[in-house]
Amino acid sequence: MEAYFDNAATTSVFPEVGEIMRKVMEQDYGNPSSRHTKGMEAEQYLKKAAEILAGTLKCQPKEIIFTSGGTESNNLALLGAAAANPRAGKHIVTTRIEHPSVHEPLAYLEQQGYDVTYLPVDKNGRVKVRDVEDALRDDTVLVSVMYVNNEVGSVEPICEIGRMLRRKNEGVLFHVDAIQAYGKYKIQPKKLGVSLLSVSGHKIHAPKGTGFLYVADGVKIKPILFGGGQQGGVRSGTENVPGIAGLGEAARKIYQDLEQKREKLYSLKNQFIQAMQTLPGVTVNAVEGIALEETAPHIISVSFEGIKSEVMLHALAQEGVYVSSGSACSTHHPELSGTLKAIGVADSLLDSTLRFSMSFLTGQEQVQEAVAAVEKVLPVLRRFTKH
Repeated sequence: MEAYFDNAATTSVFPEVGEIMRKVMEQDYGNPSSRHTKGMEAEQYLKKAAEILAGTLKCQPKEIIFTSGGTESNNLALLGAAAANPRAGKHIVTTRIEHPSVHEPLAYLEQQGYDVTYLPVDKNGRVKVRDVEDALRDDTVLVSVMYVNNEVGSVEPICEIGRMLRRKNEGVLFHVDAIQAYGKYKIQPKKLGVSLLSVSGHKIHAPKGTGFLYVADGVKIKPILFGGGQQGGVRSGTENVPGIAGLGEAARKIYQDLEQKREKLYSLKNQFIQAMQTLPGVTVNAVEGIALEETAPHIISVSFEGIKSEVMLHALAQEGVYVSSGSACSTHHPELSGTLKAIGVADSLLDSTLRFSMSFLTGQEQVQEAVAAVEKVLPVLRRFTKH
């Protein structure tokens, strides 16, 4: 039996998503910018998807900008907002545990003369609202904090940060990378005080290469792609109609009975964590002293003392259990996880940590399979790694 525990990297596409994409590709394949019937049929898919996505966020369809995924959404938010608001200042506040698709554009902006403050997090991966407040300056243009950390599953105090920013300075833009949170929580950017919110399709059973950026009405951003002026000139390029139609369908499906789905995930997560905590030399990260519901329902970070993460990963794969040794989006960066360092994971465990991540399609049988696989390979690997 296959037990797939790498859903934070990518999910399988819902069957209904594949069906609507096939229909668009084979039958309703017009260019949405074309003015004939075929083009107008394609345009309807874009409108419907925007309406579905806007419905999940309780926002307006015009506030949805379709992108190629999370990386583009984050880049468009950060680079676009900085370029559009040069007079507001050149200071940005973020955390040390953001995804590379946030850290890298910010590093680029630093090269362009921006000053970026990187805030620490606690042992459970959470930034303090007070630290964000204390970091604000008269020239702060943007605050960027992720909703859910992709490596350890910590949940940031987005609501409290948004409330603080409204109280302190409504002019500061608030960007939230919600790539691991969308489809797990009901998110209402307006209530949260969020100006820009990034989402990726392939984390919610939509196809890879899809996503969107929520841009609050009235927030100015400049494009980072130039061309035919699609999507109000904010994101040029012929829209990926099959992918966008699939994204809309995935969002519609995933937000049905969301609370029950999330409760099921927490139950499975609790079962898995309890099993791991009975094993010698095994540590579950970012869950110390807090309720399980204060962490993301689908991500579990586990350190295996004395065993290299890559060795453990391949041993589990031999048993049909598929996991990740950190962020799948940063596998080409050989350096150890900055997130694990930031939460204080011991140096000896930095290269001995795996991420197990579930989806709403994960069942109890898969959890039992994963636990059994860990229990099987752990003593074997420990024997081989003893000196």
